[in-house]
Amino acid sequence: MTQSSGQSRPYPLWLIHGCMLISAILVSTSFTVGKAITPFMDPVALTLMRFLLATLLFAPYVGRTFGLVYPGATALLRYSLISAALVGFFLLMFLSLRVTTPLNTGVIFTTVPGISGLYSWFLLRERLGSYRLLALVFAMAGAIWVIFEGDMQRLLRMQLNHGDLLFFAGCLFMALYMPLVKLLHRGEPMAVMTFWILATGCLWLLLFAGIQMPSVSWTSIPAKVWLGIAYLAFFTTIITFFISQWATLHLGPTRVMAYSYLYPPLIVLIEWFLHHSFPPLKTLIGILIIFPAMVIVQQGSPSFPAKTTPTRTC
Repeated sequence: MTQSSGQSRPYPLWLIHGCMLISAILVSTSFTVGKAITPFMDPVALTLMRFLLATLLFAPYVGRTFGLVYPGATALLRYSLISAALVGFFLLMFLSLRVTTPLNTGVIFTTVPGISGLYSWFLLRERLGSYRLLALVFAMAGAIWVIFEGDMQRLLRMQLNHGDLLFFAGCLFMALYMPLVKLLHRGEPMAVMTFWILATGCLWLLLFAGIQMPSVSWTSIPAKVWLGIAYLAFFTTIITFFISQWATLHLGPTRVMAYSYLYPPLIVLIEWFLHHSFPPLKTLIGILIIFPAMVIVQQGSPSFPAKTTPTRTC
């Protein structure tokens, strides 16, 4: 596949957006799976197992297709910077959840696409235009509406604590993830980049969480937890990381991160499908706001300063 950096798009837009929709659906299922298995394992250890298993599952494909060789110190540093953003988010999220609520974190997470847009403007000079920025604001408002099920009194009663500050710091890391992918990509196949981001992510997690591993009661962990970890590793780690990083090269970081606004309505739909518990009708107002706003955000082509880098073959 021949791919020129930056401006050309060798894939049709419908395919890129279709893959991102699949990725958003998979990520949304991770909340349900995670909720079911986290009571049985320390969240940090669970994340490490998720990254380790994803790396091991992906290694044979990368080795057979591209050759699994040491990428060099400079490339390893690039991958480590990207994975540090991911691991920083997960660690701060787990720390914050000790003193705050999932509801608060859900609301705070809606700031990520906007912050990612600021990073993209500063690092990549990505320009979305005023009407797309306004659409991002409407999508954020719709997501918050869905999170609170249309009850604005709950939003007004929301109290912030120092755990929320920790989670917001984590969101600053997550927002940096996609811009770093585009900034630090050097033309290598995206599967190779994905593998090394996962591998260096394991190293970061071992550095921060390795001391806890001997204290985990591995024999008492139910089989369903390992099945859940396997699902998270393959579907919501390997596949979603690959899709989002690949799409970032063609859509830009802000448009890719904007797909996170679909998580609340998708989670509502998944919960309804599994438990036949339909949300309050007021919630649908938020969904009706999110989808048109997302269509506006995704219109047109991302604008970046012209580059003079040569065509690369991957």
